[in-house]
Amino acid sequence: MKTTRLVIVAVGGQGNLLASRVLGEAALLAGIPFRMSEIHGMAQRGGVVESTLIFGERESTIISDGEADVIVGFEPSETLRTMNKGNTGTVVITNLAPLPPFTVAIGRGVYPDLGLLQDLIRAKAKKLIAFDAAALAKEANNVLAVNMVLLGALLHTGVLPLSTEDVKKAMIARTGKFSAANIKAFELGFAAAKLS
Repeated sequence: MKTTRLVIVAVGGQGNLLASRVLGEAALLAGIPFRMSEIHGMAQRGGVVESTLIFGERESTIISDGEADVIVGFEPSETLRTMNKGNTGTVVITNLAPLPPFTVAIGRGVYPDLGLLQDLIRAKAKKLIAFDAAALAKEANNVLAVNMVLLGALLHTGVLPLSTEDVKKAMIARTGKFSAANIKAFELGFAAAKLS
C-alpha cells in the first residue's frame, strides 16, 4: 500500500484532534495501517495544534519538510506557516475564515491579506482548495463543525485511502448526538471541494 502523509494544522479549540481521531477510527474500520501524533503547543491559549497522520506501513509519525501529500489548515495563516511540510505535489485544503492571533487583536501585528496568502500557497502546492468553512459549519447548524466541513473537502480529493462511508461511521461513533449536524457539515465540505 502506498504511504500517504497528512498534516492537519489548527488553532486550539477548532477541533483538529477530533478530526484526527475520526480519520484514525475510519482507518481502523477499513483495516488500513495508520499512525498519528499530535503537537499541542499552547492550544488552550489560542496556540497552534498540529496533527500528523500517516496511512500505510510506517513506523514513525514524523513528516519531514517537503514530505506531506496533503495539508489541511483550519486557519489560513497557519496553513501558510505549515507549507514547509509540503512540496509541489501537495494538495492543500484551507479554511478562509481567519482567527487572528492576539498580537493582531491588540494592534501589534497585521494579518496577511487572504488573496496574497492564497497566491503564496498556490505557488508551493499542486492544488489549493480554499473556502469559508466557518460559513458552511453555520449552514449545517453547528458552528463548531469547521473540522467536519474540512474533512468532507479532504475526502473529496481522493488522496486518502479512506471511503466516505467509513469516515461517516467513525464520525457518528465519535460525535454522538451531534452526528447529524456533523454529517451535514461533512457533505457541505465535500460539495465545496468540487467547486474549488
